[in-house]
Amino acid sequence: MSLLVSFALILGGIVLLLFGGDFLIRGATALARKWNIPSLLIGLTIVAFGTSAPELVVSIDAALSGFPGLALGNIVGSNIANVLFVLGLPALFGAIATSAPGVKRNAVFALLAAGALVFTARDGAISLVEGGLLFALVVIFVAYMGLLARRKPDDPLLAELIEADHAPGLPQSVATITVFLLIGLVALPIGAHMIVNGGTNAAALMGVPDAVIGLTAVAIGTSLPELAAVMVAVIRRNADLAIGNVLGSNIFNIFAVGGGAAIATGVTGQSLSVPEQILGFDIWVMVAASVILTGLVLVKRPIGRVIGLVFFAGYIAYIVALAVMYPVNLEAVGDQLEAEIEEVTE
Repeated sequence: MSLLVSFALILGGIVLLLFGGDFLIRGATALARKWNIPSLLIGLTIVAFGTSAPELVVSIDAALSGFPGLALGNIVGSNIANVLFVLGLPALFGAIATSAPGVKRNAVFALLAAGALVFTARDGAISLVEGGLLFALVVIFVAYMGLLARRKPDDPLLAELIEADHAPGLPQSVATITVFLLIGLVALPIGAHMIVNGGTNAAALMGVPDAVIGLTAVAIGTSLPELAAVMVAVIRRNADLAIGNVLGSNIFNIFAVGGGAAIATGVTGQSLSVPEQILGFDIWVMVAASVILTGLVLVKRPIGRVIGLVFFAGYIAYIVALAVMYPVNLEAVGDQLEAEIEEVTE
């Protein structure tokens, strides 16, 4: 498989994941509404877990295919991108408030989730039991949010989830709902497999660990929905709710995606291995980003242009650091591209 084909697979897989996840959520939401399930319950289950479906299927596919670096790189890289990139870039165009109701609590939850990942990965592997505990925590979190909803319905994360239940474009007929569900259920695993195959092959051709592809290309690709949501919120001057989307994504990435990948691996009799590079560097960048964001939330400091610039510059610095630590074999890449160009011109 050539380098260009590998990156085409990654790009195509990301597109399939995003569209497949959207179709699955819309189809499942429409079906739940036909069954008269309350909006809050739809938001806390179908929408909440559905938005993490792209990351989940990629990490499970990568873990079961024997590429734990790509599986964990997707989780850790997405959480780093969510804070530094997804919040940093939009903040250059408008301030993002950190004082909305529920944000402080959810920021603490996100920080605790980061700590839970560090704890379970501390010995270089996440076992079946540890994966089960992580996934149990997301169930507890969802149940807790459901209880809070009765007393504090203005929570931004809850508002984001419930609003998705009333999104335009939901299918109406049973036939259309079925088509939406089938598209989502087919597109997600195919997209995930394309990303894993393309990512691992690209890593091999460039001479870098597969975790680097997960930490960069895959992480950015699966974070695009959060970036779009925050950017739209800033443009519409409704940025009070923007941070709730990011915090919710980070919580689900660790608890649901990390737990799900560890459980899937554990069922095969293996533990989900944690590459040394992630355990020694990347996971601490994720923790540092979570600590800084939580600190800003606790002191109710808006993420304005200056902080946004620092966040965005920090993300660029992180990508550069990865490039320095794991340099691409430029000679091999050059030879590969030259051969591909010659093949096309012939």
